[in-house]
Amino acid sequence: MPRLKDKYTADVLPQLMKDFGYKSVMQAPKLVKIVVSMGVGQAIQDSKILDGAVTDLTKIAGQKPIVTKAKKSISNFKLRAGYRVGCMVTLRGAMMYEFLDRLANMVLPRVRDFNGLSADAFDGRGNFGMGLKEQLVFPEIEYDKIDRIRGMNIVMVTTAKSDEEGRALLKGLGLPLREA
Repeated sequence: MPRLKDKYTADVLPQLMKDFGYKSVMQAPKLVKIVVSMGVGQAIQDSKILDGAVTDLTKIAGQKPIVTKAKKSISNFKLRAGYRVGCMVTLRGAMMYEFLDRLANMVLPRVRDFNGLSADAFDGRGNFGMGLKEQLVFPEIEYDKIDRIRGMNIVMVTTAKSDEEGRALLKGLGLPLREA
């Protein structure tokens, strides 16, 4: 069982039950999934760029991502519907907790000028989204073996009904959130 899952059941869950006055354990918010995605706009000209993004995301997430395709044609971007423009991976269960543990304890402290994640990044329903400017902050990525620097989006989906519940859950799991 992942270390963060143990922490959730032993420490975070009882604290959430006490703070929000839940009668049942099933009312307490929990983490459902983490979605990590990379948009690769330059893949229109060169498809090998997308292969590099898929390789990087496979190393970071520990599972193979799916390639996403454009839904609409946009002539200003020379984009047609069906073009391969990015990749994404959805993590659940043990892989999700392992990724969140690495993100909070190893990756975010390596980000330059980092002073906590913005508390404004919640969507109103307890889900949290963040972006990273480069994949080099992950220890799995070797600096010499990358072809270019790519950013990524990370979305943490919870069962929380409000931002306050989601903030308490993610802060309890060890995510370094700034005060609003």
